[in-house]
Amino acid sequence: MTYSINDWMDPGTPVDVELAQRQWQTLVDTYRDLGHHVHLIDPVPGLPDMVFVTDSGVVVDGVALGARYRTEQRGPEAAHVLRWFEENGLRRIVAPNYVNEGEGDLLVVGDMIFAGTGFRTDERAHAEAEWHLRRRVATVRLTDPRYYHLNTAMGVLDDHTIAYLPSAFDDRSVTLLRAMFPDAIIATEDDTRFLGLNLVSDGHNVVLASQATGLAEQVRSRGYNPVPVDMSEFLKSGGGIKCCTLELRGWTPPAPAERIQP
Repeated sequence: MTYSINDWMDPGTPVDVELAQRQWQTLVDTYRDLGHHVHLIDPVPGLPDMVFVTDSGVVVDGVALGARYRTEQRGPEAAHVLRWFEENGLRRIVAPNYVNEGEGDLLVVGDMIFAGTGFRTDERAHAEAEWHLRRRVATVRLTDPRYYHLNTAMGVLDDHTIAYLPSAFDDRSVTLLRAMFPDAIIATEDDTRFLGLNLVSDGHNVVLASQATGLAEQVRSRGYNPVPVDMSEFLKSGGGIKCCTLELRGWTPPAPAERIQP
């Protein structure tokens, strides 16, 4: 680790690269074991945070809204992911005018998008997302720098259910979330200090940090199947399961070119 762009990162903290690679592969294998298709974007030397691909866009109904990063270190990532969108036949691809850090701050819940601001994503990007993705956007404001992206303080379980940490938001945002999700799972910092809310759910299976045991029990009690995965090396960079996962909603992979035998 050679730089710090959030409160979790410390350039003096050693990273076990081999362990990180095994943890990443375990996450990929977990998705495949659950029946999901996994598509990979090639890494680019000098851009180690590309592994946190969820920050590079939002895909809804086959439309891809790319990212515009706030930090200099991550800026070049956006173009590489936009190129992947182009090469893989997304229906429509939009390069944003305002700073937005993809599904780091723009979380799809049913037919809405909850959009975080306060540390990274420009609030003006919320209207931009609403326009291009044709989904109503609700703004929530983060106030604790440990939870610099919305996906560190809120996890989407299905089209009607979320889990969140109230203390990560301002009062207005908590009032909004309570009103819209009266049955939400309320997380505690015992779990969020391991980025337990940085989860991925298919509506039944909830892939979440293995250390977030209390949250896993709450998830199980609601009828979901918690699937624990250890991403402890990624936690050192302030990232986790959701950070490594960009969901491609409404996208169908292009058919391979037909080969004609001579």
